[in-house]
Amino acid sequence: MSARPRVFTDRRCLEHLAPRGYPERPDRLAAILAGLGAGGWAIDELPPTPAGPAAVRAVTAVHDPDYVERFRRAVERGDSLLDSADNPLSAGTWAAAWAAVGATLAAADHAAAGAGPAFAAVRPPGHHAERALAMGFCFFNNVAVAAEHLRREHGVSRIAIFDFDVHHGNGTQHLFESRADVLYASTHQYPFYPGTGAAGETGIGEGAGATLNVPLPAGTGDDGYQQAIEAKVLPALRAFAPDVLLLSAGFDAWRADPLGGMAVTEAGFERWGRQLAALADEVAQGRLLAVLEGGYDLDNLPCLVEGFLNGLAG
Repeated sequence: MSARPRVFTDRRCLEHLAPRGYPERPDRLAAILAGLGAGGWAIDELPPTPAGPAAVRAVTAVHDPDYVERFRRAVERGDSLLDSADNPLSAGTWAAAWAAVGATLAAADHAAAGAGPAFAAVRPPGHHAERALAMGFCFFNNVAVAAEHLRREHGVSRIAIFDFDVHHGNGTQHLFESRADVLYASTHQYPFYPGTGAAGETGIGEGAGATLNVPLPAGTGDDGYQQAIEAKVLPALRAFAPDVLLLSAGFDAWRADPLGGMAVTEAGFERWGRQLAALADEVAQGRLLAVLEGGYDLDNLPCLVEGFLNGLAG
């Protein structure tokens, strides 16, 4: 049985403001943290310190340094968006993006040390961010940055990423699809934004076979997801035998999510947590890190996250 996950966050993640009516807004994270706090979860709030050298190394290993500088200058100039209307900017966006990275890396350090599973409660989310392009609410690809940090700072040689957000993680796939040391697996609604994630996308070059896409039709619920996870995802993760298991934890496959079209229940997310924790115990000595991605039903998001974390705790 896994230990109770430890939650890592940085309140500066709330400083990325959004226009009225925008779905990816500070209230998402505030609601999650309030719910977890009320539930007695241990929450590590990082102090507001500048990004350290390890974080900078990991970000610039994943993202083009020119893109990072372009992002900084856009915020400094007071631009209203970066690259896409899906990526509005505010005065606090730059700090929030680095805070999300910092909390994710602190959670990665916790998981890598064998101290138990960790959950990075952060925003902006990350899995749509490409090497040199912001898109889909994402600026820095937090889970990909964590993977590079684990490799560079902890000597981890094999990493698996399972992304269960309702949207395909195009950025994460593209960053690793030519590598054999990172397995990227995704269940997602298809066809749907961002248009990637067909079953035939299985990696390129040395990474051929290290990408697993499991596209699912709109309306898929607990049973359909469970069949896909048990028949395809868990066997692939087990066969790859990662040293650390990373999860892009999106909660927008929830049956009432305003941006998704799936029918997953709270029980579904909890079951996934149980199964993934058991697999991490089996193949990765329990080293597991989950990073918050999507989920936009503010009334239910805290319960979905807590249910998933209860699953991770066994």
